[in-house]
Amino acid sequence: MSEELLECVEAGAGAQPSASVIWLHGLGADGHDFEPIVPELRLPARLPVRFVFPHAPVRPVTLNGGMAMRAWYDIIALGGNAQQDAAGIRESERQVRALLQRENERGIATNRIVLAGFSQGGAIALHTGVRYPERLAGIMGLSTYLPLTDTVDNERSSANANTHIFMAHGTHDPVLPIQMGQNSHRLLEQLGYDIEWHDYAMQHQVCLEEIQAISAWLQRVLG
Repeated sequence: MSEELLECVEAGAGAQPSASVIWLHGLGADGHDFEPIVPELRLPARLPVRFVFPHAPVRPVTLNGGMAMRAWYDIIALGGNAQQDAAGIRESERQVRALLQRENERGIATNRIVLAGFSQGGAIALHTGVRYPERLAGIMGLSTYLPLTDTVDNERSSANANTHIFMAHGTHDPVLPIQMGQNSHRLLEQLGYDIEWHDYAMQHQVCLEEIQAISAWLQRVLG
C-alpha cells in the first residue's frame, strides 16, 4: 500500500476545531458513509469537532470471491478460529497512525482525538487504539470485534490503558454476530479497559438511540 496519507472526507467544525474524530467506514463503503451522522449527533457549538472520514484502499476480498472493494484488510473467513490478514491489519494501523499524527500537526493534541469505526473500520479502531503510544480521548467500535487477540496483551500500550472505549452492537446482526462483539468486550474488560457497552434490537447498522448514546459519550470524553 502507498505510504501517502489516505484520502479523507472532512466535516463538522470550521477552521478552529478543539478536537477531532477519525471515523473508519466498513467493508465496501467509503469515507462518505458516515458523513451524514455529523449533524445527527447534535454536538453543542461549544465543542467544535473536526470529523475525518478516510477512504480505505481498494483491495480484493477473499470472502467476497476476490472482488476488489474498499477494505481495511482482507477477510478470508469469519469466526473465532478463522485465519486473519495480519499484514493488512497492520498496514491499516500504520495508515491510521499517520492520520493521527496529521491531526497533531494541525494543532489537535492526541488526548483530544477519538478513534472510531464501524464494522471492519471498528476492528482497526480497536486494534490501533489500544496499541497507540499516546493517550487518546476515546476509542469507539460499532458492530465490530477486536482482531489479532493473541497479540493484544503483549502489544497494547500503557498510554491507553485507562482510555474510555465505547462499543455497540445489534442483537440481530447477520454479518458480525453479536457474540463476536461480546467476546471482544469481555476480553478488553479482562485486560482492565473501561468499556461502555450498548446493544440494540437491530441488524448490521446504526440506529437513532445509538447515535444519541454516541453523542453523549463524545461530549463526556471531549467535553
